[in-house]
Amino acid sequence: MNRRVAITGIGVVAPGGVGRKAFWDLMVSGRTATRTISFFDPSRFRSQVAAEVDFDAQRYGLSPREIRRMDRAAQFAVVAARECLSDSGVEFAELDPHRTGVSVGSAVGGTTSLEREYLVLSDSGRLWEVDGGYVSPHLFDAFVPSSLAAEVAWAAGAEGPATVVSTGCTSGLDSVGYARDLIAEGSADVMVAGAADTPISPIAVACFDAIKATTSRNDDPAHASRPFDRTRDGFVLAEGAAMFVLEELEHARARGAHVYALVDGYATRCNAYHMTGLKPDGTEMAEAIRHAMAQARLNPEDIGYVNAHGSGTKQNDRHETAAFKSTLGDHAYRVPVSSIKSMVGHSLGAIGSIEIAACALAMEYGVVPPTANLSEPDPECDLDYVPHHARERRVDAVLSVGSGFGGFQSAMALSKVGVDR
Repeated sequence: MNRRVAITGIGVVAPGGVGRKAFWDLMVSGRTATRTISFFDPSRFRSQVAAEVDFDAQRYGLSPREIRRMDRAAQFAVVAARECLSDSGVEFAELDPHRTGVSVGSAVGGTTSLEREYLVLSDSGRLWEVDGGYVSPHLFDAFVPSSLAAEVAWAAGAEGPATVVSTGCTSGLDSVGYARDLIAEGSADVMVAGAADTPISPIAVACFDAIKATTSRNDDPAHASRPFDRTRDGFVLAEGAAMFVLEELEHARARGAHVYALVDGYATRCNAYHMTGLKPDGTEMAEAIRHAMAQARLNPEDIGYVNAHGSGTKQNDRHETAAFKSTLGDHAYRVPVSSIKSMVGHSLGAIGSIEIAACALAMEYGVVPPTANLSEPDPECDLDYVPHHARERRVDAVLSVGSGFGGFQSAMALSKVGVDR
């Protein structure tokens, strides 16, 4: 793969603020965007907190027709895509549309619309036999995840590869990794890539309640997400999206584009072990990290920041701590590591892309985001997890990792353009 791939546009829809500026302001402040669920009455659930996005679709440029047609996840994806397209400065009308593609990640697709329409059709579950006359004409779009890629492709005028990647909680990393590979191999010149998920719905909350993966710290929502803390008891469900313009580096240079970061390495593995269980030695995540770093030609000491999956479950935090020690050696104890899920929760398939945005902006501004709510470190998680406060630090290369139900383990290496290695 001789073609290097640059990120030249970033768009974010996240809890705490829509747009990359609002998102980054939250990151450096160390504030949290977690609160008691307001979308529905959560009182019957074990976990009653979430990181919701205050989102007015019309305010952010969607027409009434688009709002009616699109599931909430698609709305997030399109708004984030429009921001990254504008940020990149690419004149998409001047590109070869067949060399421009889309890759969108999502774990649960159109859950919001599917649950809403089921409640309408069944009269809130009262009816077994339903009248199809009540169904929305756009229900098919929610049922078929490919509509996410189609909506983003229409927004960009992209007629090349258009794909939805659904690998659970690593979807947002894998979608960008897939887009990067298409450019690197020469199948596309420009890709609009990222992820969106809007899972804050009764069905999703009930599912995570059943396996006790989410926090029960309902009396203190702002401090409920506490990765790597000894008192953590599960993740905070969230929603969000992040989208990027990726392009071949020489293509970006030729038009004088601003380059946030280079996507120099990406790898994914599956532990083929358990739907939700993780081996404590972190072997599969470590394997993905090694391959991503080898592709990027990075040594452990080159890594200036590690963006952890950091979900706030005991087995995940210990699993990836072991993986960092295995791959980075002594440098694991010197490099800052943090989890932004402490501030914006866990938006399932979207979070990997939101974390890529945080990594790119960390390199852009020389600031490492903190792990909020980390007051009592777990002795088994003994690395530098940047508690509470952001830290100024020059960062030339970043490692970002993800871990997903089904055993998926992904890693991505980002670097600053113009840095010799």
